Amino acid sequence: MNSLWLDDTKKIEKQNPLSNDIKTDVCIIGAGIFGLTCAYYLSNLGFQVTVLEKNNIGEKTTGHTTAKITSQHGLFYSYLINSYGKKFASNYLEANENAIQNIKEIIDTEKIKCDFEYQNNYVYTTKKSELRAIKKEISSVESLGFPCEFVTKTGLPFEIEGAICFKHQAQFHPLKYLTGLCNSIISHSGKIYTHTTVTNLEKNINSSYNIFANNCSVTAKFVIVACHYPFINFPGFYFTKMYQSTSYIIAMDPKKSLFDGMYINFTNPIFSYRKVKINGKELLLVGGGDHKTGIPSSYQDTYGLLEQEAKKFYPEGEVLYRWNTEDCISLDKIPYIGNYSIAMPNVFVGTGFKKWGMTSSNVAANIIVDKICGKENKYEYIFRASRLKPIKNRDELKNIFLQSSNSLLFDKLKRANLAFEKIQNNSGGIIEVNNQKVGIYKSLNGKIYAVKPICTHLGCLLSWNDIDKTWDCPCHGSRFDFTGKNLYNPAFKNLETYDIN
Repeated sequence: MNSLWLDDTKKIEKQNPLSNDIKTDVCIIGAGIFGLTCAYYLSNLGFQVTVLEKNNIGEKTTGHTTAKITSQHGLFYSYLINSYGKKFASNYLEANENAIQNIKEIIDTEKIKCDFEYQNNYVYTTKKSELRAIKKEISSVESLGFPCEFVTKTGLPFEIEGAICFKHQAQFHPLKYLTGLCNSIISHSGKIYTHTTVTNLEKNINSSYNIFANNCSVTAKFVIVACHYPFINFPGFYFTKMYQSTSYIIAMDPKKSLFDGMYINFTNPIFSYRKVKINGKELLLVGGGDHKTGIPSSYQDTYGLLEQEAKKFYPEGEVLYRWNTEDCISLDKIPYIGNYSIAMPNVFVGTGFKKWGMTSSNVAANIIVDKICGKENKYEYIFRASRLKPIKNRDELKNIFLQSSNSLLFDKLKRANLAFEKIQNNSGGIIEVNNQKVGIYKSLNGKIYAVKPICTHLGCLLSWNDIDKTWDCPCHGSRFDFTGKNLYNPAFKNLETYDIN
């Protein structure tokens, strides 16, 4: 199913693919909320801006979010204080609080109708054993001088043991917001090209860059890589210090009135709740079911889990939408924002927003716009993309290298034990043909789609995702549909296919 946001939004005014060589001040790769926020600020400052988008505007992560705008990123401030100290944690909080107000300021300035409303945000627990962690977080946040509350009563349709509440947080309709950004960018002579896949960039002698896409090139002084997961492997090495997580969302008509506020618990299984009003009707959004992208999961552990949880409290409720999304997560849980690499001056990146891209995207845009303008940004040091501190998370780093080693080498050497006849219609798997692995999907009517199940990013063996009927990479999170078409980066090439019908 499409996401609620994409289904409810008229297609953002169609933009044409790039079809000729052009020059620009700033080239932005990616037209999600981060890329378009950068383009918005820069075009307002008088820069000539060009945005290149592989798909349609906002079609991937931004269009598949829960769209909570909050500085409360789980029980995060105790971790930040313990790891980096109070000043660091305070500045992280301040940067994200500023982002909430920045978004509201853009909405007011541009008169964007995107269902923005302030809401309280809660991180809760239903277990007495977890109250200690909630109260520790409250003490940590209070030590930063930020107001928060401990509550035991909420609007949720079930009892909780306790929660930490951040007031004056917000929610909105992300695709309507992007529509407003696009209108402003275009009105300031910005250019947006969709269905334009960037394949490479090269530095020129004069320190400008050529960005190659659709057999054309864009020449720019500044480049912003805003495509969710950086596709340029060297330098940068982001594939060694970040992984992707898939999470799931349902939208339900509860058939009864709903609560105010936005909610999430902090231990597995994760459940996130908020309401949204669409065409005058209140719907319930329930999110969760997280797992590392590429690790096979079942319907019952993803959408089924969310539906089961919602039905406990809204037994007459009807699920209208189901969708999922991928989030990039850094080893230290802090986004990478700033210079892409010291070897690539004037190329910038924003990624690893974890699951909090609404505020993180605005924080990132402000940092990078300041860098392009030659201004110092107070918060840049927190998110520096070239930092080595993430390496201190040795367990997660070990897991990344172990998974990559298995998928790149050992799993390829193992024989595929699945027999062709064992693959059911509307399902898939990897079989062995003449000592070569072949990915097979059989459609509902038995049509066969065959692909080479090797990721076009760095060559990892793909796994079959029977929920979404996709081929997923367990190394770095690239995804392909059953026909082999690339869906999510860092890969941008389609899979090799075989005609066996």
